[in-house]
Amino acid sequence: MWQTIKRIPFWQKVLTGFILGVAIGILWGEPAKALKPLGTLYISLIKMLVAPLIFCAITVSITSFGKQVGLQRLSIKTFLMFMFTGTMASLIGLAIGSSIDMAGTTKLVATEELTRHVPGFFQVIQDMIPSNPFASFAEGKVPQIIVFAVFVAVAINKVGEKAEPLKKAIEAGAEVMFQLTRMIIQLTPIGVFGLMAWLVGEYGLSTLLPLSKFIGAIYLAAVIHIIVVYGGLIKFVGKLSPLQFFKKSVPAQIVAFTTSSSYGTLPTSSRCAEDMGVSKSYRSFVLPLGATMNMDGCGGFYPAIAAIFIAQVYGISLDMTDYLLIVITATVASIGTAGVPGSALIMLSVTLGVIGLPLEGIAFIAAIDRIIDMIRTCTNITGDMMTAVVVGKSENQFNEQQFASETPTLEQVLE
Repeated sequence: MWQTIKRIPFWQKVLTGFILGVAIGILWGEPAKALKPLGTLYISLIKMLVAPLIFCAITVSITSFGKQVGLQRLSIKTFLMFMFTGTMASLIGLAIGSSIDMAGTTKLVATEELTRHVPGFFQVIQDMIPSNPFASFAEGKVPQIIVFAVFVAVAINKVGEKAEPLKKAIEAGAEVMFQLTRMIIQLTPIGVFGLMAWLVGEYGLSTLLPLSKFIGAIYLAAVIHIIVVYGGLIKFVGKLSPLQFFKKSVPAQIVAFTTSSSYGTLPTSSRCAEDMGVSKSYRSFVLPLGATMNMDGCGGFYPAIAAIFIAQVYGISLDMTDYLLIVITATVASIGTAGVPGSALIMLSVTLGVIGLPLEGIAFIAAIDRIIDMIRTCTNITGDMMTAVVVGKSENQFNEQQFASETPTLEQVLE
C-alpha cells in the first residue's frame, strides 16, 4: 500500500489533503480547529528552511559565473536579463493584484486587528544592511540575508583560488538544503489538510470562493508578461519578429504547460532554441541556467499576486513600502531558489514573511498550485528561450537566417 501511495503524483496528494481538510472543516465545524497544529508545524518547518536556503542558494548562483572574459560578459548579460524580466514580472503582478478585488466579501480577520508598523522608504533601505549577519539569520530577516549573501559571493569571486574551500563548503551546504527542502515539501499534503480543516472550521466554506479570481489573475499576468515583456524585448532589443519567436516557442510551451517541469522541458526548449538559431554553446549554457535561476513565474508575478490576495483575504492593507519589498524580495530571492523543488512555495513564504502577512494563507495557494504551476512553467521556459535569442544575438551567438526559417511542428521537435 505504501508503494502505491508513493506512486501518486505529488499534486494529487496536496489536492487530496485540501479536499479532506475542507470536508473535515464542514463536518466537524469548530472542533476541526484542533487540527491547526498540523499546519502550524508545517509552517514552522518552512520557516526553518528559509534563512540557510536563501544564503546558500544565492551565494552559489553568483559564484557560478565563469572567470573567462567572454563567458563572464555573457554571464553578466544573461544575469541582468533575468533580473530585468523578473522585476517586470513583479511589477505586472503588483499592478494586476492591486487592481482586482480577489477576496470579494471574504475577510478572515478585521483590518484593525492586524495593524502593523510600516517603516519609511529610507528606513527600509537602511534595514536591508545587516549590522550583525548572525542576528539576521537568527531572526529570519530575509532582505539582510540576501544582501549579506551577495557581498559574500562577490568577495569569493574576487579572492579566487584561496576562497575555493569556502565556495565548495557553501555549494555543499546548498545541496544539503535542497535535499532538506525536498523532504519537508513532501509534508505539504499534511500541512494543507490541517490548515484547511482549521480555516473552514473557523470561518466557513465561503473562504474558498476567491480562489477562481486568484487563478484568473495569475493567468492574466502570465499572458501579459509573455506577450508584452518577452515579445517587446524580441522586437525592440533583438530587432526580430515576435510572431516568429512565439511560433517557434510553441512546442516547448506545450511541453512545459503539460508537464509543469522546467528541467523536463529542457530537451524540447533546447531543440526550439536550436531552430531559432541560437548557437549550441550558448543554448547549452543559458537554458540549464535559466531552468535553475530564471523563474519569472515562480519569483515574479506569482508571489506578488499571492501576497496581495492573502492580504485581501485577511483584510490587511498594503502600502508602497510593502510593494517595494515584494518586488525586491521576489526578484532577487527567486534567482537563488528557482531550481529547488517547491521553490514557488518557499518564495511565497519569504515574501509573506518580509511584509508581515500570515503564513497560514499558504494553504489556499498550495491547494491549487498544480493549476497555477502549469502557466508558471510555461512562462519560465518562454523567458529562457527569449534570453537565449536576445542575449545570443548581442554576442554573435545567433543565426538570424535560421530564426527566419520555416517553423517545425511539435512532432518534429519531439523527434
